[in-house]
Amino acid sequence: MLEVVTMKEIDAIFGVTDALGIHRESLVIPLGPAAPGRVRRLPNGKLEITVDAARPIGEWLQELPALIAAVR
Repeated sequence: MLEVVTMKEIDAIFGVTDALGIHRESLVIPLGPAAPGRVRRLPNGKLEITVDAARPIGEWLQELPALIAAVR
Protein backbone atom coordinates (compact mmCIF):
# COMPACT_ATOMS: atom_id res chain seq x y z
CA MET A 1 0.00 0.00 0.00
CA LEU A 2 1.35 3.40 -1.02
CA GLU A 3 1.87 5.70 1.97
CA VAL A 4 3.43 8.81 0.38
CA VAL A 5 3.31 10.17 -3.16
CA THR A 6 6.89 10.78 -4.32
CA MET A 7 8.40 12.43 -7.40
CA LYS A 8 8.32 8.98 -9.06
CA GLU A 9 4.50 8.91 -8.92
CA ILE A 10 4.20 12.60 -9.77
CA ASP A 11 6.41 12.18 -12.85
CA ALA A 12 4.27 9.22 -13.93
CA ILE A 13 1.13 11.35 -13.58
CA PHE A 14 2.76 14.14 -15.58
CA GLY A 15 3.49 11.60 -18.31
CA VAL A 16 -0.25 11.02 -18.63
CA THR A 17 -1.38 14.62 -18.25
CA ASP A 18 1.31 15.99 -20.58
CA ALA A 19 0.10 13.58 -23.28
CA LEU A 20 -3.44 14.90 -22.75
CA GLY A 21 -2.25 18.50 -23.18
CA ILE A 22 -3.01 19.48 -19.59
CA HIS A 23 -0.70 22.17 -18.24
CA ARG A 24 1.11 21.17 -15.06
CA GLU A 25 0.18 24.44 -13.36
CA SER A 26 -3.49 23.41 -13.58
CA LEU A 27 -2.91 20.31 -11.43
CA VAL A 28 -2.88 19.71 -7.70
CA ILE A 29 -1.39 16.37 -6.60
CA PRO A 30 -1.67 15.76 -2.86
CA LEU A 31 1.31 13.99 -1.29
CA GLY A 32 -1.04 11.76 0.70
CA PRO A 33 -2.68 9.01 -1.36
CA ALA A 34 -6.21 7.73 -0.66
CA ALA A 35 -8.23 4.62 -1.28
CA PRO A 36 -9.77 4.91 -3.71
CA GLY A 37 -7.80 7.41 -5.74
CA ARG A 38 -9.77 10.12 -7.50
CA VAL A 39 -9.80 13.12 -9.77
CA ARG A 40 -11.95 16.15 -9.03
CA ARG A 41 -12.21 19.73 -10.20
CA LEU A 42 -11.48 22.23 -7.46
CA PRO A 43 -13.43 25.50 -7.08
CA ASN A 44 -10.45 27.38 -8.57
CA GLY A 45 -10.71 25.26 -11.76
CA LYS A 46 -7.63 23.13 -11.13
CA LEU A 47 -7.73 19.34 -11.26
CA GLU A 48 -6.88 17.55 -8.05
CA ILE A 49 -5.41 14.11 -8.74
CA THR A 50 -5.26 11.92 -5.64
CA VAL A 51 -3.21 8.77 -6.18
CA ASP A 52 -4.82 5.46 -5.29
CA ALA A 53 -3.08 4.02 -2.22
CA ALA A 54 -4.37 0.47 -2.59
CA ARG A 55 -3.60 -0.30 -6.25
CA PRO A 56 -0.33 -0.50 -8.15
CA ILE A 57 0.45 2.91 -9.66
CA GLY A 58 0.89 1.51 -13.19
CA GLU A 59 -2.54 -0.07 -13.11
CA TRP A 60 -4.18 3.07 -11.74
CA LEU A 61 -2.45 5.31 -14.31
CA GLN A 62 -4.10 3.36 -17.13
CA GLU A 63 -7.46 4.57 -15.81
CA LEU A 64 -6.32 8.15 -15.20
CA PRO A 65 -7.29 9.51 -18.65
CA ALA A 66 -10.87 8.29 -18.15
CA LEU A 67 -11.00 9.74 -14.64
CA ILE A 68 -9.83 13.09 -15.99
CA ALA A 69 -12.29 13.01 -18.90
CA ALA A 70 -15.14 12.44 -16.45
CA VAL A 71 -14.51 15.78 -14.70
CA ARG A 72 -13.47 17.98 -17.64
